[in-house]
Amino acid sequence: MDAFRIENATVRRDGKNILTSVSISARMGEHIAIIGPNGAGKSTLLGVIARRIYPLALDEYRSEILGEERWIIQDLKKRVSLVSPAEDIFYTSSYTAREIVASGLHASLGFDFHHAVAPEDWEKADDELRKTGMYEKRERTMNTLSTGEKRRVLLARAAVTSPDILLLDEASTGLDFPSRADLRNTISDYATDRRTVVMVTHELSEILPGITRIILMKNGKIVEDGTKEECLTEPMLSRLFDRKVHVAFSDGIYTAFC
Repeated sequence: MDAFRIENATVRRDGKNILTSVSISARMGEHIAIIGPNGAGKSTLLGVIARRIYPLALDEYRSEILGEERWIIQDLKKRVSLVSPAEDIFYTSSYTAREIVASGLHASLGFDFHHAVAPEDWEKADDELRKTGMYEKRERTMNTLSTGEKRRVLLARAAVTSPDILLLDEASTGLDFPSRADLRNTISDYATDRRTVVMVTHELSEILPGITRIILMKNGKIVEDGTKEECLTEPMLSRLFDRKVHVAFSDGIYTAFC
């Protein structure tokens, strides 16, 4: 079964196309990295997949997620999790890290009087906080954590519902090198054959060894869709970024520099 299928998505802001007739699909258990320069439309595409952003209602546009075209958005958020730096409301919250993660089970920001929080909700939150190395800081409020720590809490929140699709928009931004490696290992554990992971990144070193498919984007369009061996080459990336790019490969990890 397809995890998702998007056909001919066009997103326009201020009279300018951010995405232009973009089509993409992924099978369940397939893991994808999306790469491209700033302004390529990568984050917007993740938002379209998650239905946080809606394209123009053109006749040719189609969207199907987990075999269904229609979804109640609260239900969809439990099946499709998105970690994005655009979620500023989480960054400044006075809820604790534990509350932020556990409330992901209810697709809410923290808890209100109508939420019934079961003991197993807290247990699931604690399990995910351990995986991301944030268990010891679970009682800290989000607005007192560093940017990197907040990213790890949001990754735990995204994973707490055991989603079918995990979308990561530069999830490791703000982390130091050792923490990036730790987070990469954690994400690798999430990238199972029963879950589809799609990650947007500027750092080739963040691409998991288990990712086999690379999508290159530029100017709101997909310009290449293939394997790592096909896409992560110096000629391909140099054309993508309009400058000479050098690529290195070691122990299953790619790196790039100019």
